[in-house]
Amino acid sequence: MELDDVIRDRTARYDSSFVSADPTFAHAHITLLGPWLDFPTHDDLLTVADVLASEAPFSFELDEVGEFGDGTLHLLPEPAGPFHRLITRLAASFPQTPPYAGRYADVVPHLTFEHRLTGASAAGIRSELGDRLPVRARAERVDLQWWANHDCHVQHSWRLGR
Repeated sequence: MELDDVIRDRTARYDSSFVSADPTFAHAHITLLGPWLDFPTHDDLLTVADVLASEAPFSFELDEVGEFGDGTLHLLPEPAGPFHRLITRLAASFPQTPPYAGRYADVVPHLTFEHRLTGASAAGIRSELGDRLPVRARAERVDLQWWANHDCHVQHSWRLGR
């Protein structure tokens, strides 16, 4: 995604142990289902493949900067519907791993950008990104990413659609 360099730089600034050396790893991403299974089986991976194969690739735009009540600043995808549909279908397929461990009644698809604790603000992010917004992107694949200190990498990747 176009903003991967920006998110990667921020990650390096705050905790470089989460900067991935894997060239396929997306620092700028929209989470669909996490945390997920620590050790997915072959059947688990096939279930994800089936869900994703039945969803066509789609275009979206990131332009609106939002803030959650906990101070997380983020970009909201528009349209959000395809992301909601993927989240709902994956969560239904794996009810033992609800999105964000079930902490939120309403899961809002978003690209995490910064946190207010760092001194950032929605207006500051909008100003910083300036001409880069809106970001126009196309969702064509979903990656299973492993996040661990000094070990962030893509474990599996699926294409959307058949």
